[in-house]
Amino acid sequence: FGGDSGSNCVSLTDCKEKRTNFGVSLGSMGTVFGFEEEISYAKNFFGETPGAANSVFSAMSNLLIGVGVGPVRPYVAGGVGLIRPHVSSLAGSVTSFSSDKNAVGYDIGGGVTGMFGSHVGIRGDLRHLHTLQDVNFLIFKGQKLDFWRASAGLALAF
Repeated sequence: FGGDSGSNCVSLTDCKEKRTNFGVSLGSMGTVFGFEEEISYAKNFFGETPGAANSVFSAMSNLLIGVGVGPVRPYVAGGVGLIRPHVSSLAGSVTSFSSDKNAVGYDIGGGVTGMFGSHVGIRGDLRHLHTLQDVNFLIFKGQKLDFWRASAGLALAF
């Protein structure tokens, strides 16, 4: 989900919303508490437009609280880390300008893991990500980046 990024889409030429996100999380869950490291990358986060490229990368360290046993394992998650938006303009095969901004941010949310046995399952969650600092570059002037992200994936337990 794009959050406040969609309102900036109107300033781009022929903007089409597209927010596919790829990532991985690695962690450990006890019976109640757990910890994970999560990274994600969303190409064309601010919308798809000819002659430009943009993305958002995030790397978060999260505390998990939930049910760490049984076939259905709900949890809540929250943590801090890096949120890095990027925007560049392309003139043919040459980049005419590029702008990145590293910002400290947080995420909070929750989800559920459904295990099909002791080692394989599926996981889905919904998280809200927000920068703590203003993201001052190109289409953002004096505001924080704020968005929701839904994810689903394969869960492997060792």
